[in-house]
Order: sequence, then C-alpha cells, then structure tokens
Amino acid sequence: MNAEPRIAIVYGRLRVEERLLAAAFERRGIPCDLIDERRIILRADDRWERYDAVLARNVSQLHAVHTVTMLNALGIPVINPLDVLERCNDKVRTSALLTQAGIAQPRYQVAFSADAVLEAIEDFGYPVVLKPPVGSWGRLLARVNDRDTAEALVEHKATLGSFHHGSFYIQEYVPKQGRDIRAFAIDDRVICAIYRNSEHWITNTARGATATNCPLTPEMVDICRSVSHVIGGGLLAIDLFEHPERGLLVNEVNATIEFRNSIEPTGVDIPNEIVDYTLAVASDPTILDRRAPIARVA
Repeated sequence: MNAEPRIAIVYGRLRVEERLLAAAFERRGIPCDLIDERRIILRADDRWERYDAVLARNVSQLHAVHTVTMLNALGIPVINPLDVLERCNDKVRTSALLTQAGIAQPRYQVAFSADAVLEAIEDFGYPVVLKPPVGSWGRLLARVNDRDTAEALVEHKATLGSFHHGSFYIQEYVPKQGRDIRAFAIDDRVICAIYRNSEHWITNTARGATATNCPLTPEMVDICRSVSHVIGGGLLAIDLFEHPERGLLVNEVNATIEFRNSIEPTGVDIPNEIVDYTLAVASDPTILDRRAPIARVA
C-alpha cells in the first residue's frame, strides 16, 4: 500500500452514514472518494481507478453484490466481502447457517406454495411473522394473527409473483416487550449495542423506533462473536430478541449497517471504528480472506 491509502465509498443514496464516514476519513487527512453508483460503469477488463479499499454502501442489496463482484474481479478489496453480503442478504441462508452452527434464533420454516405456507403457519400457531427472504428496513413484514389474514396475505404475495415473493419465510412471533437489541460487530469485536424501543411490534429505527444505549453483556458478546464467525466477519449489525426463557435469540444479521442513530446513545464513534477497519484492510487485504470454517458453537 502507498504511504497515503486511497479509499472510496460507493453509494446508492448519499445518506447521513456516508457523509459521516467521509468526514471521519477527512479528519485523518486521508482522501476518500464518494462515488455515486448511478454514475459508474464497471467492466471486467476495465482499468478502473486503483483503490486500496472500497466501502460498498449501496442501498440496493443486488447492486451491492454486483459492485463487490466486479471490483473484486479488478483486484480491489471491498468491505463487506461478497460471501458476507450473500449470507446476510437472504434470510433463509442466514437462518440455515445459524442452525448449522447451533446459534439460538426464533423458530422458522420455509415454504414455496400457498398450501404449504398455510400448513406451516398453522403448525406454529398464531400469531406468526411472515417475511420476504430478501429485504430490509422492516418492509413487507406481516404479523399474521388468524387464518383469514394468513389466506389473504398468501394470496396477495402469490398474485404479486415477484422474486421477493417467490419463497415464504415463516418465523415464530416473539413478543418484544417494546424493544429489541441491535449490536454492532467488526470481525470478532463487538463495539456497542442499542435498544430499539417502539410501541409497534416492528422496532426498526427506519420505522420510527428510538435508540437508547444497551450495555454489552458477556452473553451478548459471545453470541455476536459466534454469529460473526459463522457469517464471515466484516462490518455487521446483529439484531437480537430477549426471550424470557430462551435468552438471546438472533433475529437477523445485516451487512450494510446503518448507525446514525447509534452514535450518541452509545458514546461510541462508530464511523471512526469503521475507518480503522477500512485502513487495516487497505494495509493488509488478506484480512478479508481469513475465513474461519462454519463450526457448531453450542
């Protein structure tokens, strides 16, 4: 790496997070190019600008996967790595990996037809949560309280017929008592966590939940490290439920983390932590290649 690393942030929408990251690099005196995905063309034989590391901050999960794929083909290290994105972007893959590793999570089932999904819902008992396997920000989630609602939702999704509605991910409903937890991990370091508080059963801050500090506990750190190990490290936001009998359950794992609402309540400079990690990757790209095998942790 050159004495002065070259860093870029590829984004789909210039949000507060991207501006905070650019400002953190600027405070270090490190050039950081903000690149709008709508203004670039990536070619396999391209002589693209050489960067020591790139942060893929695409809003679209598909665009993120394709950005990382093409930049990797040009020999440019990108955060998060492709395997991490692919494991996080599909809830079925995430849950299957957690199952394989013995990590506690809400019970779930996967079905592909209206009859099968109704059978799966009845097997769980009401209420249940119906999720699109691919999606974020709490969109297209539905809490199913009875058979009539289940039939209407299943018919609606089947009629829509898009990629997002091709598979049914059915999850047991876990009462949150007004909050859940989002923890932030960088490889095997858990740097902070927040409670996401809301009277609504969906507690995403994108849907209006408020953030307060959540003190890290040994149990929380252990489970988040296990998740990071299974997913492949990188920058992760890990969503946890507090179950009164079963302890912490992993709900979802996010690979393009949003942190604007988490800096003040936790007192942790999350952009600076991300800058540290990016510069470490720029100095030694093999950090992204150190993949621990999926192992059973319980």
